[in-house]
Order: sequence, then structure tokens, then C-alpha cells
Amino acid sequence: MKIPAGKALAALGWAVMFTACASIGPPQPPSLELPKPPADLRAVRKGDRVTLTWTIPTKTTDRQTVRGLGGTRICRGPRPSLTACGTPVGEAPGLGSTKNPNQKTTQSYTDLLTAQMESEDAASFATYAVEVLNRDGRGAGLSNQVKVDLAHTLPPPRDFHAKVTGQGVVLSWTNDLPAAGPSVRYVSRAYRQGEGSEQRTLVGEVGAGGEPSATLIDSTIEWEKTYEYRAEVVTVIVATGEQLEGEDTAEVKVFADDVFPPAVPSGLQAVFSGPGQAAFIDLIWAPVSDVDLDGYNVYRREEGGAVVKVNAGLVKSPAYRDTNVVAGKRYFYSVSAVDVRGNESARSEEAGESVP
Repeated sequence: MKIPAGKALAALGWAVMFTACASIGPPQPPSLELPKPPADLRAVRKGDRVTLTWTIPTKTTDRQTVRGLGGTRICRGPRPSLTACGTPVGEAPGLGSTKNPNQKTTQSYTDLLTAQMESEDAASFATYAVEVLNRDGRGAGLSNQVKVDLAHTLPPPRDFHAKVTGQGVVLSWTNDLPAAGPSVRYVSRAYRQGEGSEQRTLVGEVGAGGEPSATLIDSTIEWEKTYEYRAEVVTVIVATGEQLEGEDTAEVKVFADDVFPPAVPSGLQAVFSGPGQAAFIDLIWAPVSDVDLDGYNVYRREEGGAVVKVNAGLVKSPAYRDTNVVAGKRYFYSVSAVDVRGNESARSEEAGESVP
């Protein structure tokens, strides 16, 4: 059968167009799937432990999604800058496939410093980097590099104790820190954590010298709660201000049970109203400054009589007017302070006043 010339030319044109669309240039090399090196490596030293933390890469060096990871080499050296990992000091385990490439996930590794690595030279340091590997054990190079001071840190304070008092929790320990030198100085610091909380609150610090026993009062507690206390010695590098935390003491746990009454009121005065008025005696006294003060009780006795409380409810201000007085009698008054948990102080010194 003979095909018309017009149809043959049309078919040829479609074939040429199809061939042109299918041609997309030379083939691209396959991805090596090398994880992009982390750029946010961080290091924190406490005692002889250096904890490294970094974000796990989710992209390869050619911007593809990481499909799987091998281990991560931990690199350490004494030089200011590492050019290669050399012999790793450790390896963090691989995490396999990346489930969510859009979610940032961190990984950590703790390197243990030997006693020989810690130095009397406050300027000595180690440089750390990590190299993340693919499933074939290949990496794209080192992460950013961080320096860690290698100056000696000291053991935790000795004889660390915590005791609940009316003023708060009193912390004490043996203060035997070495004197400051030209390159380092030392301070002891105490910290508080609420039971079940990860937040650590600095109570205070004590330097070398002074009394053989260091004491701090934690007056910012909330009563009827449980707290955990620890202390450490911090090495401060004079030249740089860098602070190296030593190991913590064992945890000391206390329950802040408020069984402590407020301060005893003072300065009580009793004044009769004077002639020409309905008879009454005014009482005034110095206010008690306890933060948990709830009010006052007022007590009265007659000469040779028993002491009785004259107020029905707590008196909220440091003043009281007694209108239940009789002419020709002398009265003796005292007051006490009461906190919000019902703890009552001892009674104040008495103040006497006569009714004409």
C-alpha cells in the first residue's frame, strides 16, 4: 500500500520531536551518599568527661537525602587544628536509616580523659571533631572543630550536708580549696534541683580561704517540697575566664517541712484611751518580717489571773484595740506571730496598762 506523502512527512516530524524530548543530556554519576559533615559540634567538660553533641546529618554532600548512616568517628588531637581524623579515640554507633529527614536529631558521645591528659598548664587543650560515615564506612571529612581545656579539675567538696531551718536550707561543707595561683583559681558552688526536675539552680559559691567550713543558706525554697542538692569545685582559667566544672558530690535530698514558727514580735506598747472617751486600750508592736506570716494572736491577763487569747481571728496588722476593759483594773498584754501553716511563735514580752 502506498502512503501519501503528507502523512509520511507528519509521521517523520513526530518521531523527530519524540527523540528530541527524550534526550536529556549526558548521564550523571551515581551519588556517593557521603553524609554532609556536621557544622554544630559542641563540647562540654565536667571533671574527666568531655561530652560531644552534634546534629545528625540528613543530607549528603550532593544534596540528596541520607538513606542510611554508619558510625561516627570521634577525633581528638593536641594540635590547634585537625587536618584528618587519624586514629579515632572512639566511635558513636550508626543510626541506620533516617526516618524523618526534616527533623533535626542530635547524637552525643562522652570521651574520658586520662589522668595523664590533664595538665598543670592552664593553657593546654585538646581539639575535637567528628566524622559521620555512610553505610559503607566512608565519610566526607571532619565537622567543625572545638577546643577543650585540659587543666586539672578538683574532686568535689568534702562533708557536704544540707539541713532544713526556719531561714531555709543550710548547706555546709569543708572549705579546703587550694589558694589561687597565677593561672587558675578555684570556687565551690552549690546547686539545687526540685525533685523530678532537670532544672539546676545555683544557690551560691564560696572561694578559697576564710573559715574552714563553708556555709550557704538557700532561702528561696518553697515549703513542703522535696529538693536535691549537690556541690562541685570549679576551676577558673584566669587568662580566658574559662570555667571547668569538677565532679559533683553525692546528692543530698531534703524535704522542706515547715515546722518553724515566725519570729517573736517585739516592741509591744499598751496605751489607755484617756478621759472623756469610751474605755479601751490600744496595742502596737513592731511588725514581723517573715515572708510566710499570716497574722498575730493577742493575749491578756489580769494581775494574778490566767493568760487568755482575746482575738477571735488572726490580727492581720501589728495593732489591736481592746475595748473589753473595766475601770480600776490593770491588764498585761503579749502577742505572738503565726505563719500560713499555723506555726505560732512564743509570746512577746508583756506590756501593762491600767484603766482609771
